[in-house]
Amino acid sequence: MYQKTVLPNGVRVVTEEPPHAPAVSIGLWVETGSRSEDPQVNGICHFIEHLLFKGTKTRKAMDIAREIDSVGGALNAFTGRESTCAYAKVLPHDLRLGMALLADIYMNSVFHQEEIEKERNVVLQEISMVEDTPDDLIHDLFCQGFWRGHPLGRPVLGTAETVAALRREHIVSHFRTTYLPKSLVVAAAGRLKHRRAVRLVEEILPLPSLRPPHQNGGAPRCYQSIHVTTRPLEQVHLVVGTKGIPQAHPMRHACNVLNTILGGGMSSRLFQEVREKRGLAYTVYSFQYGYSDAGMLGVYAGTSQDQLPRVIDLVLRELRSLKRRDVTKNELKLAKEQIKGNLLLGTESADSHMMRIARNEIAFGREVSIEESLRDIDRVTPDEIRFLANELFREEYLSLTVLGRVRRRDLPRDALCL
Repeated sequence: MYQKTVLPNGVRVVTEEPPHAPAVSIGLWVETGSRSEDPQVNGICHFIEHLLFKGTKTRKAMDIAREIDSVGGALNAFTGRESTCAYAKVLPHDLRLGMALLADIYMNSVFHQEEIEKERNVVLQEISMVEDTPDDLIHDLFCQGFWRGHPLGRPVLGTAETVAALRREHIVSHFRTTYLPKSLVVAAAGRLKHRRAVRLVEEILPLPSLRPPHQNGGAPRCYQSIHVTTRPLEQVHLVVGTKGIPQAHPMRHACNVLNTILGGGMSSRLFQEVREKRGLAYTVYSFQYGYSDAGMLGVYAGTSQDQLPRVIDLVLRELRSLKRRDVTKNELKLAKEQIKGNLLLGTESADSHMMRIARNEIAFGREVSIEESLRDIDRVTPDEIRFLANELFREEYLSLTVLGRVRRRDLPRDALCL
């Protein structure tokens, strides 16, 4: 059962007690991420996420690690473009400990200079790892060109230059002015009672009623562009992308079905046409990102230099087909069943329930039940798919980013013609 309480200081507490959950997962979700950063401190939210586990006023980093290990639990965190989450997974009788550890790192992290310098090296290695992983790097490169000059276009990790330049005063100031109660969602799922979770938050996480500054760069504009980054790689990596829809858009389920039909699995059009029928790529798929006021729908493929024009042509051919002809009944049914199956399989753990209710609170401000989502998926029609394809697959929104042993002149002149 889902329940929600908004505390007087603005903190939102949402809980769910799924049947048969043996553990409890608690997450502190802050509605801030790389989108809230100024260009000169790009990567600071991700850096803060690392530093939260490096010591508080009462616990050293080793104390935090020992306490969670002593009960067989786990602590982790991640940073996105619009949110940051630190979470703990524990057995039900250790709920207080898990909450206490999360509250301590949220309220009492000290950001020691020595720890900042050590963790800076870790983050720089993480950035280098992405630089050395072209099928990850291509997505950052695409976003930079697609959302040129907007915070959504910057990498979540930041750059080696911005991270190297971050000082303790930047970190402390950003944390104190951004990670505030009005932007905090406490989500918990598993074997727990809502009333007890609320009492623990009130007791262990007493925060003043402060509102964070609103800073997200405004709604982004997407740019039609072709970007080529030349590197001596064995494969050529490419992303073709276009405008998508925001995460809470009324047609979000239709967009999910469209994405699934296009390149969301082994039976998708792109996988069958590019890999199975022609053997032009080992990996090819489509993806979508949804944010509060913007979205992106894209296609990734890794291929050889000489096959690059053919792969681009096949991708554009499938986009044109979705604009001009209705999807078949069989395609539509298969895509819906795939999405519903993935949705249901994703509810097996306390972690997945916790993350779902937190994301729904941030996106919609309410519960979106599994049953509601299943009904809305079933209601998607071929007309909606075709309408959405015509709205999104337009040349003025279309961008292409290529990474590998290739130059701009190697691309066809009509590389983005629909």
